[in-house]
Amino acid sequence: MSDESRPHRTAAVIPAAGRGVRLGPGAPKALRTLGGTPMLIHAVRAMARSRAVAVVVVVAPSDGTAEVRRLLDEHALPERTEILVVPGGETRQESVRAGLDALPADITAVLIHDAARPLVPVDTVDSIVEAVRDGAPAVVPALPLADTVKEVEPGRPGEPEPVVATPVRARLRAVQTPQGFDLATLRLAHEKVALDGEGATDDAGMVEQLGVTVVVVPGHEEAFKVTRPLDLVLAEAVLARRRATDAY
Repeated sequence: MSDESRPHRTAAVIPAAGRGVRLGPGAPKALRTLGGTPMLIHAVRAMARSRAVAVVVVVAPSDGTAEVRRLLDEHALPERTEILVVPGGETRQESVRAGLDALPADITAVLIHDAARPLVPVDTVDSIVEAVRDGAPAVVPALPLADTVKEVEPGRPGEPEPVVATPVRARLRAVQTPQGFDLATLRLAHEKVALDGEGATDDAGMVEQLGVTVVVVPGHEEAFKVTRPLDLVLAEAVLARRRATDAY
C-alpha cells in the first residue's frame, strides 16, 4: 500500500513519568487530583474524547507502571480507544521515545500531550489531528502573549538581571499541547537530535532542528499547564464550571 493510500490512524502519547516538584512534595504531578480525579485521567480522557485518536499510550514512572494501569482501570474511559501503559525513562525525551516505541505498526500520526494539561478541549485536539492529516508534518497549538516579554542576562536567584532585548510581541506565541506530528518525522527527530540534561521539553523544537517547518494552530485558554498551586486552583474552577454547565 502506498503512503498516499494508507489509512490515517492517530495515537496520543502522554509522558507522565515526572514528579512535578513545583507542585510540592507528594505524589507525581500527573497523579494529583483535580475535582477528585487524578489529572492523568483527565488528560487521557481529553485525548480519548477525540474520535480521531485510536490509541493512547501513557508513559508511567518506571516503578509505577502497575499502579498507573490500576488507576486507569478504575476510571471510565471511552471503550473505542485502546489504552496502553509503558515504563518511562530518566528524561522526558526518553519517555516520549518509549511511548513511540510502543505504538502499533499501523499508526501514521501521533500527538504528544502533557499530563499536566488536563483540560484541553476536544475541538483543539481535533484541529491538530486535521492539520497533520492535511499534510503538515508538525503542528502546535499556541496563544498570543498578553504580556510584553524581555530577554535578560540570567543572574543569581533574587538579583537584578539586565535586559538585553525586547522581542516583538506580535511575533511570539505561548505553545501548548497536544503537539501533532507525522509519526515518521517525529521518529526521525528523536533519532537525529540528541539533547543533554533533561532532554527535549518541546518535541516540535526537535523537529525544527531537522529543518522541518512547524505550523501553529489556535490553542485554547483552558489548555493551560498545571504546574504551581495557583494553577491547580484555576483548574478546579474551570472544571467546576464545566460540570455545572456541560455535564462534564
